[in-house]
Amino acid sequence: MVYRTARCGLRVTRGQRRRLFGLLRSAGDVWCCVLKLNAWPRRRQDRPLASYQELCRELAASGSGTFGELDSAGARSVLRRYCDAWFAAAGRRKGGDLSARFPRRRRGMVPVRWYAGRVTLDGRVLRLPVAKGCPPLMVRLDRDVPCPAGQVRSVTLLFDGRRLQADVTAEVPVARYPSGQAPSPERVAGIDLGIIRPYAVAGPDGQGCWCRGGRSARSAACTCAIPRPGPGLLPAVPRNPGSRGHGGGGSTAAASGPPRPVMRGVSARPSTKPPGPWWTGR
Repeated sequence: MVYRTARCGLRVTRGQRRRLFGLLRSAGDVWCCVLKLNAWPRRRQDRPLASYQELCRELAASGSGTFGELDSAGARSVLRRYCDAWFAAAGRRKGGDLSARFPRRRRGMVPVRWYAGRVTLDGRVLRLPVAKGCPPLMVRLDRDVPCPAGQVRSVTLLFDGRRLQADVTAEVPVARYPSGQAPSPERVAGIDLGIIRPYAVAGPDGQGCWCRGGRSARSAACTCAIPRPGPGLLPAVPRNPGSRGHGGGGSTAAASGPPRPVMRGVSARPSTKPPGPWWTGR
């Protein structure tokens, strides 16, 4: 069995959007509470509160309704995320990586995850669990999930790309073939990388550099030098004195006369102040 995750957008009303953002902000409150709870032992140089079981006990002692419409299962997913980040940093520091940092940054919104049995998926209609006493929250996905509803194992609510989205994770069985009917391992599948545009940049071997960085940008991984034009390569274009930098339309008499000040009351006399670097403010 393997796990596959499909990201789907949410089609919600204004009220549903407000409630979904409320769940994400409540999850952020849980994250900040855990950081504050661990700040006190750290100041006393005591043992940190990083075990998932200990954090769940603290959550149960806080009581229901402490974090708005966020239920206990969604709050425990935030605790699980914190524990994974803390123990991952501890393992890296134990291995000698001193650049690893423990989670101490506050977050306004944190993704919330619910496992199978808590959420209900019927076609494109997704029902999310909320705290006891709150009205049910039902949203609609913008596309069908590419797996049966019985294989869904978890649903994660998150805000990414300025949109509310849901990651649906399903448990998919690995395809098995009878003896002699499996695909040949010698066959190679081709992948279309899209449009690759050459750029007029000389590579190490004198050939053109085929960097793929967009329509008019080079790749960040390219080490080819960019040739700069030397003096005399670009022809000098004479400027029309009547255009005055506005693309034409001016008169020769207006160009030959004295320049007018840009603003009233501002003198056009040159400044007697010696020029200085821009960071000194002079």
